[in-house]
Amino acid sequence: MASGYMSGILKGEFMKFKPLHDRVLIEVLDSNEKTAGGIIIPDTAQEKPQEGKVIAVGGGAKTEDGKLIPMDVKVGDKVLFGKWSGTEIKIDSKEYSIMKESDIMGISGK
Repeated sequence: MASGYMSGILKGEFMKFKPLHDRVLIEVLDSNEKTAGGIIIPDTAQEKPQEGKVIAVGGGAKTEDGKLIPMDVKVGDKVLFGKWSGTEIKIDSKEYSIMKESDIMGISGK
């Protein structure tokens, strides 16, 4: 069983930023790729989803009658999302992307 401090870390509570509602804070993972010939393809030329690590999650969306819809992603999940999804933000000089959970295509099994 995780202690109070550790459970707070697992929920992403010790960060200076906590997303609201159904938003997710993601650290975008490096997506530079090499071809078989060793040519590096910059991420601007790639047409595939980006991968990122979930850093913090909001409490979940609410229905019209006030019921909370729990989040499907959790802190530490590796996720795939569209190249133009979300908004880039900077926290403590580190770049992140914040987006709604619905912009995430899936959880990566890597």
